[in-house]
Amino acid sequence: MNLPVYQSDWFSKKNNLMLFEKTRINGIIIIRPKVFQDERGYFVETFNQEKCPDDLKNINFVQDNESCSNYGVIRGLHFQEGTYAQAKLVRVIKGRVLDVVLDLRIDSETYGQTFSIELSGENKTQMFIPRGFAHGYSVLQDDSIFAYKCDNYYRKETEKGINPMDSSLQIDWRIPREHHIISEKDRAWPVLIK
Repeated sequence: MNLPVYQSDWFSKKNNLMLFEKTRINGIIIIRPKVFQDERGYFVETFNQEKCPDDLKNINFVQDNESCSNYGVIRGLHFQEGTYAQAKLVRVIKGRVLDVVLDLRIDSETYGQTFSIELSGENKTQMFIPRGFAHGYSVLQDDSIFAYKCDNYYRKETEKGINPMDSSLQIDWRIPREHHIISEKDRAWPVLIK
């Protein structure tokens, strides 16, 4: 599917290219940074607030998180409520994951719909998730390292979730059921009430 690309005057700057793509769910933005590679390895600019479209320009990220997981792990679908809701900028440093978001914005045309994309250490693709979404991912390769920025601090008392196995969401986690590794806490989250 061809997605529209944000137009900005800095796209033409030499050695400094990053594409911002809109998705079918308003607010979800895919970011594809340019990777500079040579015999030494690679360099990639993973975030630069000056170069972001307006949707991200005023985001103030205050916390970075990182996790390492093996094949079969499914984490999510997590969110925080109220004033502690979080916007996130997610990416994979090593390995591969299927990243999934669920629109929980009651007034949204896409309420209850999901969007997923494969993020990997190889493709360097990132996804911006605004507040109002539940988020989760499945790990498609051993020793995958997942990293994300948040614009609000973690508060245990406001943490909520939607059961990742909620059949009404029809999420294909791309892992056979017999290989699912899901925490008891995530299995206990309720299903989405539409």
